[in-house]
Amino acid sequence: MLIRFKKNMEKIAMGLLSFMPDEKKDVKKLQQTIKEYETNANWHLFLWKEDDDVLGAIGVRIEFENNVIVQHVSVNPSHRNMGIGKKMINELNRYYQEKYTVFASEEVQEFYKKCKMDNVQN
Repeated sequence: MLIRFKKNMEKIAMGLLSFMPDEKKDVKKLQQTIKEYETNANWHLFLWKEDDDVLGAIGVRIEFENNVIVQHVSVNPSHRNMGIGKKMINELNRYYQEKYTVFASEEVQEFYKKCKMDNVQN
């Protein structure tokens, strides 16, 4: 299930975001990213939780009042290829569907398209 990021989950979120190519385990960059999610009202970070374990993170920014841009998607490497990323994308789309149009940033676009295509085929 998707849960909103809270300050007490900062280390877990930083660990998950460190798997994103742009973050590359650069601690200062990760700290800046987390700070942006904490302070910018247009940035929203969600974590994916199953059985008390946080397995993934997905972050968005809101633009132009009605667009949501997915900018971070990360799954714990030991839980990849189990559909968690797809579940996060689907849940995020459901969460924002009534008021927003969801798009993907260039960094996650390929993965986002794959998830959308999988939904059409199923």
